[in-house]
Amino acid sequence: MSWLERTMIGFDTETTGVDTASDRIVTAAVITREGADGPVEARTWLIDPGVEIPARATEVHGITTEMARANGADPVVALGEIAALLAAGLVNGAPIVAFNAGYDLGILEAELARHGLPSLASRLGEGHDVRPVVDPLVLDRHLDRFRRGKRKLIDLCAHYGVVVDGDTLHAADADVIATLDLVHAMARAFPSLATVELADLHDQQVSAYRAWAVDFRAWLTSRGRTDDLPDPDWPVPSR
Repeated sequence: MSWLERTMIGFDTETTGVDTASDRIVTAAVITREGADGPVEARTWLIDPGVEIPARATEVHGITTEMARANGADPVVALGEIAALLAAGLVNGAPIVAFNAGYDLGILEAELARHGLPSLASRLGEGHDVRPVVDPLVLDRHLDRFRRGKRKLIDLCAHYGVVVDGDTLHAADADVIATLDLVHAMARAFPSLATVELADLHDQQVSAYRAWAVDFRAWLTSRGRTDDLPDPDWPVPSR
């Protein structure tokens, strides 16, 4: 049986900004699904980040500071629950499926450290990395490297024929479902994905992401842009 027919753990966050080291998680979703249309178990969180949510972030996900303060969970409780669910899935051999996984896993690890909670990696046991992870963005860049155009989630859904309600994207749970659907759509376009073992697929993504990051860093640096250079480590950034 292909890994595509087994359990996957979809994960997404919406946050106060784009810096994994300093920004905070505002909403999150962890959705477990078997195959393309099997049973679904979903957990979502609204979290009080403890800081002001910038207006620019609110424009993206719709959550204001007042909403988060009034209805948001304690981050220590919510982050612990999220990490526990993800770790349990990985221990059972299910992949974490996340679009631009390095961002979501990076900010989760930073948040866990900020609140004195065990990291996701440490929850897996000594000597275990955060794996396997499946990231449609990394795969698309690797498998269709020279295609022109944007590669945001909404763009890839359109390219691979995944029907979404554009008004609902940037809600963490909607983004997770779209990402899970996208993985299956990509496998129809690239049938070899179904035959690769998860461990090998993870390693291929590590190499593919590193190659992309090194090239992109060089391109940015050549144009005098030295801020926010991509970290070549994936799926958990080294910084």
